[in-house]
Amino acid sequence: MTRIIIVVVAYLIGSIPFGYLVVRRKIGADVRQTGSGGTGATNVSRRAGKAAGVLTLLLDAAKGSVAVLIAKTVTGDDWVIAVAAVAALVGHIFPVWLGFRGGKGVATGVGIFLVLAPIALLCAGVVFVAIVALTRYVSLGSITAAVLIPVFVWLQNLFVVPVFDLQALLTAAIAGAALIVFAHRGNIQRLVSGTESRI
Repeated sequence: MTRIIIVVVAYLIGSIPFGYLVVRRKIGADVRQTGSGGTGATNVSRRAGKAAGVLTLLLDAAKGSVAVLIAKTVTGDDWVIAVAAVAALVGHIFPVWLGFRGGKGVATGVGIFLVLAPIALLCAGVVFVAIVALTRYVSLGSITAAVLIPVFVWLQNLFVVPVFDLQALLTAAIAGAALIVFAHRGNIQRLVSGTESRI
């Protein structure tokens, strides 16, 4: 029963729609009616300015970290922690409060893996910055970085520091990457057609 509660709490924390709330508070609008239709930092920036976008980024990352830290505090079971991490990401992308229509999961994923796999996150962050700097496509950088986190976790275990919860962590990383790619399916279509927005 405790395990189920941990996962449900992680989902509910992840589902807090900070981007929606920030834009609603600042300009009284629904951020989902603008741009990509997501509640993440990039779309918030387009709708309510950079400061609102940065605030959303920090809050979305924080909720990912908090969800995982609560799970780690309550249980030492690596698999429960991994499921809670994925649940937080599901909560962000499919929040119950907004009819299961939320953001793309990138910032929340950053918060999650800042706790679970900081070295892999740092490596993925370098790739993200490089791709965005070269192409000016935030979506392409986000998708690539998400897909590479499981790879960097595996490489870290192989060449740097052994990861004691490797199977659970890899499972969470792969599931997280799949969710983020799915959430970016519209961006992928626009990237292929050449109509994706640049920063």
